[in-house]
Amino acid sequence: MPDLPGRPRWSVMIPAYNCAAFLPDALKSVLAQAPGPELMQIEVVDDASTDADVQALVEAHGHGRVGYFRQPRNVGSIRNFETCINRARGHIVHILHGDDRLMPVAPGATGFYQKMGELLDRYPEAGAAACHYAYINEAGRLNGIPARLAEEDGLLEDWLLRLAKQQQLQYACTVVRRRVYEELGSFYGNSYGEDWEMWVRIARHYPVAYTPDTLAQYRGHGQSISWTKLMSGELVTDMVQVIGRIQEHVPAAQRKAVADFSGKFYAHFVITTAYELAERSQDWGMVYRLVKKSLELHRDAAMYQKVLRAWFKYQRTKLLAR
Repeated sequence: MPDLPGRPRWSVMIPAYNCAAFLPDALKSVLAQAPGPELMQIEVVDDASTDADVQALVEAHGHGRVGYFRQPRNVGSIRNFETCINRARGHIVHILHGDDRLMPVAPGATGFYQKMGELLDRYPEAGAAACHYAYINEAGRLNGIPARLAEEDGLLEDWLLRLAKQQQLQYACTVVRRRVYEELGSFYGNSYGEDWEMWVRIARHYPVAYTPDTLAQYRGHGQSISWTKLMSGELVTDMVQVIGRIQEHVPAAQRKAVADFSGKFYAHFVITTAYELAERSQDWGMVYRLVKKSLELHRDAAMYQKVLRAWFKYQRTKLLAR
């Protein structure tokens, strides 16, 4: 995009698909911190949702401040993110999913956009900036906070290798200079893990600024892409492919060690999550399928033990059901 006068500093692009129950929360959180339209573009990019009249919802909760664009047909999350970037006019792009939100800001406190802007001004060499974030559940209640990436504001050290081993950012907590997307391209490949590859791609070419302040919230819920793919096992297939793509950005000498770490970490993550779900649902068949599928990510003695444990529990539930 030409650097012409009148471009806003910010573009807050809100991709949405069948998340009408959460979208008002996302809009409210942005509008509470938004400067005027001369400084910030705000737009919902609707991937042909079918759960509600999203345009009417945006008009009701956006108070004339939020733009709306609807895809002529459902194009999928990757293409919708690409549309968000292409429609963004600002110098800094924040892709905030319609089911996530920003942390409320107390009077006099520094909010998300102010803090992210300060970081990028302080570190003009940074291609992106991120804050710490929290997990929330469907009802918006706190569901956990991951470990912080640093104890104070600054550029993240050894960030490429640290991030290549394990996903540690979310869309909600990350902003990217538009010229970085212009240079490196958009999200691609899979509808799970595509953001991890993007953050690694940026880290390969640019420093990344960070604040340990918790300023954004990532919402987990049963209708999300992540949850749906976990339950079907597609998440494992996506992770195998994403880990392979990430190795292209890692120095050759570190690739094997990084890939081994990632494969083992996510194999055990999927299994642990599956067992937690089964304790509530008693669906040990689902656990067995996911544990077996996880062998595509990593294989060691502990993995085979978990396969056998899941198999015996699955067989036991079948016998009890007769």
